[in-house]
Amino acid sequence: MRIVVALGGNALLRRGERPDAAVQQANVRAAVAALAPLAHRHELVITHGNGPQVGVLALQSAADRSLSSPYPFDVLGAETQGMIGYWLLQALQNALPGRQVCALLNQTLVSAADPAFARPTKFVGPVYGREEAERLAAERGWTVREDGERWRRVVPSPRPQRVVETRLIRLLLNSGAVAVCAGGGGVPVVRDERGLLTGVEAVVDKDLTAALLAEALDADALLLLTDVPHVVRGFGTPDAEPIIRTTPAALRSLDFPDGSMGPKAEAACRFVELTGGMAAIGSLDDARAILDGAAGTVVTPSGRHPEGGPDAAQDPT
Repeated sequence: MRIVVALGGNALLRRGERPDAAVQQANVRAAVAALAPLAHRHELVITHGNGPQVGVLALQSAADRSLSSPYPFDVLGAETQGMIGYWLLQALQNALPGRQVCALLNQTLVSAADPAFARPTKFVGPVYGREEAERLAAERGWTVREDGERWRRVVPSPRPQRVVETRLIRLLLNSGAVAVCAGGGGVPVVRDERGLLTGVEAVVDKDLTAALLAEALDADALLLLTDVPHVVRGFGTPDAEPIIRTTPAALRSLDFPDGSMGPKAEAACRFVELTGGMAAIGSLDDARAILDGAAGTVVTPSGRHPEGGPDAAQDPT
């Protein structure tokens, strides 16, 4: 099978952890240990988040008095692709001796007219208390929103149209390589009236980019791996229950927050609707079990896992 995996930010940095390199490298090694069994059996593309990392770099850039202005978000996104790509590349090479692994710097094409530029929703950077978040917003012109019990900065997240380097990624897969790409959803770019690419101040959602890429690469499965074992219907209520099997229509009928589960649900539904393949949302530690139908929330046209597995006949609604 050809599989596209989207690693959530928790694969690199869990809530409350300091964003030190050593901490993130240890988390990357744990993530790769969960993914290596898939790479032994299947063609594998790995994408990853960069929200905490790009936020840290944005703070450093804003505080650097040697700069006349902070680095823009497209540049910061490229920086995090290089940093995180290096960690994943090295860990994968160590876990898969003899296998070719490549980490790519990617651009993702977005529309300059996307309404998201007027409505920031994408969380970046560390969490704050409300008072501190509002002070930083006033000082630096940020937009901030609640993220659970804490507050974070939000930036525009335009919808991805195409990963510019898709053909190159396909060549790598066809050669037998594992590809690490589209980190942080890819560096957001627009095309001007002359056909030239230029970066924009935004962050593209990595799950939506992963779905777009999976479709373009003719992938068989899309795995959206995070720190929760399932999508939960009625999350935070007394009636909360995990969703084991579902269809795009049933999943779309539920209401999920824009900044967390919402993009994952949308990405899963989009991939299944356009390709007829399988998408799944679940815990990184359960990656192999999710693919085998023994864990996670599986989304298919029929609401059944392609290979059967536990709960294969569950009512998808």
